Amino acid sequence: MDVTPFVLTLKIALLATACSVVLGIAAAWLVLRIHRAQALLDGILTLPMVLPPTVVGFALLLLLGKRGPVGALLQALDISIIFTPTAGVIAATVVSFPLMYRTVRGAMEQLDPDLAAAGRTLGMSEWNIFRQVTLPGCAPGIAAGTVLTFARALGEFGATIMIAGNIPGKTQTMSVAIYSAVQAGQSHYSEALFWAVIICLMSFAGMLVVNIWNSIYVRRKGGRGR
Repeated sequence: MDVTPFVLTLKIALLATACSVVLGIAAAWLVLRIHRAQALLDGILTLPMVLPPTVVGFALLLLLGKRGPVGALLQALDISIIFTPTAGVIAATVVSFPLMYRTVRGAMEQLDPDLAAAGRTLGMSEWNIFRQVTLPGCAPGIAAGTVLTFARALGEFGATIMIAGNIPGKTQTMSVAIYSAVQAGQSHYSEALFWAVIICLMSFAGMLVVNIWNSIYVRRKGGRGR
């Protein structure tokens, strides 16, 4: 069996997760410091999580297509994104980003504000407070958000097939391969089952790792508290 869908899916999921982690942490930190229109901004950032993936994919197609504002600019630079692995990364990032953003924002909201205030009293810059106080305090939330983001990117289908397509060996991820196998008929169900089991096992393994890590983190933190 061709393992290209597995390799491609893993690459896309890892890249999308890395992008979502950086963007999600930055967005959560900035939104919590904006008082005006915070609810509106939060709604916009969370919107891809509640919209059907095909709607997200269609919006990306309008934006990145040859006649779209971004697509036309890229076309002038002789850069094409639609129906490439890069499109798969963008689709997976957009769809999975809200999970990272919401998880990290919840973790930041639970942090004791006195810790940051104490840092400012000691003369720490906002960057140092973010790096030495906020990030360590949100470590469990960041870990959980990372795993959720990876699992979501791993199984992304709707937006991916809209802008990356279903090109075997180039843009066909495991989720798209499942769809293709089912469409090909019952004789290909074993292939669909194989990829479905792989996705389930990888997602479950990620959740198991983060649960174990969080348990160890809580135990160590409790030990230090004593």
